[in-house]
Amino acid sequence: MDAGQASNPTTFAKNTMEIVVPPNNPANIAAVADLAKPGVKVALCQVQVPCGATAAKVFSNAGVTVTPKTYGADVKAVLTTVELGEVDAGMVYVTDAQAAGVKVKGIAIPAAQNASTSYPIAVLTKAPNPAAAQAFVAFVLSSSGQAVLAKAGFSPGS
Repeated sequence: MDAGQASNPTTFAKNTMEIVVPPNNPANIAAVADLAKPGVKVALCQVQVPCGATAAKVFSNAGVTVTPKTYGADVKAVLTTVELGEVDAGMVYVTDAQAAGVKVKGIAIPAAQNASTSYPIAVLTKAPNPAAAQAFVAFVLSSSGQAVLAKAGFSPGS
């Protein structure tokens, strides 16, 4: 899709990163710096996918170099590696950590170190039903729509 096919894009949500560990946290991970310690096995998304690029920003913000044991094709692969206990920790989005429930333990990253992915929304200029499209965008941006997103772990867009 060409950029000119959407009008007035607005960021409707952001997703920040979180460290996930197995529920018993055998490596005693408590902070981003712990992921750089020798012997700590970390799973990251591949650098060319959004969760990998966002994790790299977190490490840059924290001033640490992390050498992963494995790279996952996506955030679900990283979560699975942590859930199976194959690594000590992984970097995923808050929403994915929350969706995993008791299969992992999430460790929050301080705002000064964290990074996020933004999600834009817009009505297509050639939408077959522009009124419905505008109504959907309005709902997503409304307090009700934002409450649904917040419940899933997303941060507000603006």
